[in-house]
Amino acid sequence: MTTHSRSALRSPWRLVLVAMLVLGLLAMGGITSNAFGVGDRWERLVTRVERFIDPPPLQATVPTVVVTRQPEPTAASAAVTSASPIPATPAPARLPVDLDLVDDHEAIFTSQNTNEMCAVAATQIMLTIMDKGAPGADFQNEIGGRIGEWTSWEDSHDGGWGPAAIAAALAAYGADGYTVVAYESHEDAIRSAAIAISETGKPAALLTWWGAHTWVMTGYRADADPKVFPDATISGAYIDDPWYPRVSTIWGASDAPGNFEDAAELARNWPFGTNDDGWSRFEGAYPDRDDRFVVVLPSA
Repeated sequence: MTTHSRSALRSPWRLVLVAMLVLGLLAMGGITSNAFGVGDRWERLVTRVERFIDPPPLQATVPTVVVTRQPEPTAASAAVTSASPIPATPAPARLPVDLDLVDDHEAIFTSQNTNEMCAVAATQIMLTIMDKGAPGADFQNEIGGRIGEWTSWEDSHDGGWGPAAIAAALAAYGADGYTVVAYESHEDAIRSAAIAISETGKPAALLTWWGAHTWVMTGYRADADPKVFPDATISGAYIDDPWYPRVSTIWGASDAPGNFEDAAELARNWPFGTNDDGWSRFEGAYPDRDDRFVVVLPSA
């Protein structure tokens, strides 16, 4: 599953210290049985202790750009447009769009090697689509082994993979120009990803599952071209999910590579509502991302 795994501890004595601290914390908390949630809390507890002993570096990283909610097109704005002088060229026809950058998803797909390597696998899939990488476990391990070059506290308080590390890794392998953008609106995030894919011919990454997972978006369907029509409705997206063929106890079975996820499935896997908007990570606050919808977008 996720993007925020820690790198290995750097010496044996630190591993011993982690174990001692974890056991001490468990004892103090009075957690004595799986019935009280030990299994669910163990990984988080270990992560917090590791972070205390070996915190991620404070090195510079790709910044997160925050985009506020875009206003909806109104009848008044449409009236102003219709009253404008007639352009020299005919207005574009309003036609449905069905775009997918990938013809054969099986050929470019690699499932994540471990439960923690979704961001690495998503980066690999994106590089493979852009002819800058290759499928297979070896290349995924190569990318994952370089996390020390890109991780930072700002991007991942756990010292692992966050969206900025994905953008930096893409650039390191020749796919320049990716940016991390956090939207207040779920609809704006999907629309912007669709427009970016259309304009650049490159895939985008969506930080789904409250920011704990990474999907690769390769295309979309809409009732009109969103680059031309601000009121175009995006009905869904083509997705490569590195978690496939696993089953999540929270989110269920993942879909096969290239599956079209309709608007309802996008909303279910990228929740929005009163108390579960977008990004929400247990390891601490991310002021530019919390309660927003984070994407890694290509630019021209």
